[in-house]
Amino acid sequence: MRPRTLLAFVLGLVLLVTGCGGPGKTPQRVTAQPSVSAAPTPTPSPKPQPSRTTPKPKPKPTLRPLPKKLPTGLHRRSGSPGVALTFDDGPDPRYTPQILAQLRAAHVTATFCLVGKQAKRYPHLVAQIVREGHQLCNHSWRHDVDLGRRPAAEIRADLERTNRAIRAAAPDAPITWFRQPGGRWTAEELTVARQLGLRPLHWSVDPQDWDHPPAKKIIARVESAAHHGSVVLMHDAGGDRTQTMAACRRLIPDLKRRYGIVRLR
Repeated sequence: MRPRTLLAFVLGLVLLVTGCGGPGKTPQRVTAQPSVSAAPTPTPSPKPQPSRTTPKPKPKPTLRPLPKKLPTGLHRRSGSPGVALTFDDGPDPRYTPQILAQLRAAHVTATFCLVGKQAKRYPHLVAQIVREGHQLCNHSWRHDVDLGRRPAAEIRADLERTNRAIRAAAPDAPITWFRQPGGRWTAEELTVARQLGLRPLHWSVDPQDWDHPPAKKIIARVESAAHHGSVVLMHDAGGDRTQTMAACRRLIPDLKRRYGIVRLR
């Protein structure tokens, strides 16, 4: 090989080993850049949180005021010379059978003013009352003393519900009467009752046995106030009626002897 050719070969080899850059320089690495920029990540919208505010209760409907006097048209007399006995707030499994037994022994009948909830709970007692020949009276669904002050639609719904409970136990028995709990009658209530074919039943003798007086006081109150044609109010449910049961053991035969005990007319 010629000297010039050999020299050129050696110089080329040196350049290949040291790289094309200047002496002492390290070749820079090129970082690839994305051709398209990444789209920003969307921020999720916060979910609506339920309100923690307690809803305000609906205002209770305003009750109409009670009339200063009882409306006209209430039945306060038996409709005959005899005395009519009425028993409110039942039926009750403890006391209603006791009254029925006393009436059966005396061969007389009475009128039972039934609370709808009680009639639904003890239908067998409703059926027994009817089977033994007594009259039925609607006494509201839950003994609502303010029923007459409520809207007419509520009064109607209450009386109809009570009638359904009574008829479920005694389908063929007539429900002739309606008695407002506590005797707090209104004209609107009388109108609704008459529309439903119910006659408004009040009373003329109230011994206040609902207040649990002793039997002697119940007897004295009835005997001093009763007369021909009276309607006597007593209770076979709604609390402890032990004293009423004791009083009736004397009152029923005594009233029958003095006036006769009759069905309402």
